[in-house]
Amino acid sequence: MSSSTDLPETVQRVARLLQDLGHDQHVVMLPETGKTSAEAAAGLGCEVAEIAKSIVFRRLNDDAAVMVVASGVNRVDEGKVAALVGPLGKADARFVKEKIGYAIGGVCPIGHLEKTVMLIDQDLLQYTHVWAAAGHPHAVFKLTPQQLQTMTGAPVADVALRA
Repeated sequence: MSSSTDLPETVQRVARLLQDLGHDQHVVMLPETGKTSAEAAAGLGCEVAEIAKSIVFRRLNDDAAVMVVASGVNRVDEGKVAALVGPLGKADARFVKEKIGYAIGGVCPIGHLEKTVMLIDQDLLQYTHVWAAAGHPHAVFKLTPQQLQTMTGAPVADVALRA
């Protein structure tokens, strides 16, 4: 692994935050991009479902960022999320970078620039460990679903689109 000063600034920020939280897992830099759940899973040798992907929406009534941390195999049901947090709109790359602090493809569930409304996909709870983005498309870190809940303070909800 590279020294922490060789890492992109956003990854260094996540690494410091994880250390401050007492997290026992280091940031892993993937040789290939982990922009999609499938790419990250291939690079890590895990199931796509074990990727904790961060999907960001814009809440219409107050322009707040709403993040859903979902299992990599699930599509997020926008209607279910809106029923829990209020009407939603799309969040473009600029909105995500300004509100959350990370570029799309590397959005981390912690260390946001502004207070973020968050939900965790209940389907993640079935896994011993999951992998989340660490501030860059090539950076990830391992954690338990319980650690994800503790770090984010986010409630668990049924947010998956079911056929």
